[in-house]
Amino acid sequence: MVDFLPKVKVEVVVKDEDVERCIDAILKAAKTGKIGDGKIFVTAVEQVVRIRTGETDEEAV
Repeated sequence: MVDFLPKVKVEVVVKDEDVERCIDAILKAAKTGKIGDGKIFVTAVEQVVRIRTGETDEEAV
């Protein structure tokens, strides 16, 4: 029998130098070793704009 775990979607935007540290933190917190632990996708963010201030890119993160 497979016990299904509740699903949660987490989206995080970090600087390139923080990616590995974030992956490690997510793995430490989320890994149960059971089916359904999930996946981590790492993709590039081409542009960020903070609507309220108009700040862009790293200043907006």
